[in-house]
Amino acid sequence: MKIYKKIIAVVMSAIMLMSLVACGKDDNKIADGELTKITFVLDWTPNTNHTGLYVALEKGYFEEAGLDVEIVQPPEDGAEVLVASGEAQFGVSFQDTMAAAISGDNPLPITAVAALIQHNTSGIISRKGEGMDTPKGMEGKSYATWNGPIELAMMEQVVTADGGDFSKVELIPSTVTDEVTALKTNSVDSIWIFYAWAGVKTELEGLETDYFAFKNIDPVFDYYTPVVISNNSFLEDDPETAKAFLEALGKGYEDAIADPEGAADILCKHVPELDHDLVLASQKYLANEYKAEVSQWGYIDPARWNGFYNWLNQEEILESSIPDNIGFSNEYLPK
Repeated sequence: MKIYKKIIAVVMSAIMLMSLVACGKDDNKIADGELTKITFVLDWTPNTNHTGLYVALEKGYFEEAGLDVEIVQPPEDGAEVLVASGEAQFGVSFQDTMAAAISGDNPLPITAVAALIQHNTSGIISRKGEGMDTPKGMEGKSYATWNGPIELAMMEQVVTADGGDFSKVELIPSTVTDEVTALKTNSVDSIWIFYAWAGVKTELEGLETDYFAFKNIDPVFDYYTPVVISNNSFLEDDPETAKAFLEALGKGYEDAIADPEGAADILCKHVPELDHDLVLASQKYLANEYKAEVSQWGYIDPARWNGFYNWLNQEEILESSIPDNIGFSNEYLPK
């Protein structure tokens, strides 16, 4: 929580200067009749969560919408800070990460405007046959933790609900940079991963694993991760540009769903340092996850969004509660 407080304090001072930052309609115009400049900040290095963004860029969907989109890497404090300050109009965040940012007396002026993936694809992976195919099996085993309050509360919930004793799980500070190596070398027994990348990578490298997904253990943990966030002042001042951006972005993701191989090629073209085999396998996995069962790419289900934050409120994980229907909007998605 101290970290969250520090981030919020820094951003609040930046927000006081937002009138000087290009977050409004007129300030974003390069010139009359030309493209509108949009800055999009990632949450991490480019990966298949972001493929639709690069497809839309490659195929000219943004330009057709009158937009000049620049993709940038996040600062150390994350995309939320850059978007909240108005220096970027859009970025990538996660519902759990957003919780501290949008709660309290001075919430950050950010709103989730689209779900990049429809369901939570994260869970716990371990070496196959060591008993950690269920949360209770983590007793007496090591888990690489980031020591985040929400993370640890979720871990305790799933282990306890499965009849286990969370105090018997050995928590070690996470230094994992490669999940396959960490598991193969026995440096840790279990790791929280996003299966579309790290899980697929274990399959490609022939490492047999056990895995359980949080959404399958408890539906309340089927929260939205990742999401596209936007600056509230930008949304209020220039909703039509926001809608144009999301319509073009949605086209990129629809193409990635229809043609994962072609989408993988486009991502690797823009980010050639990526492993093409991993990108392709991950892309095929995510083709069924970007929209899943919903008809509208990007749609955020209010019941699921509120359900996760209601759980945080109930567990008193944050210093103040998050009311229903706060922090997200489907208003800017194409109809």
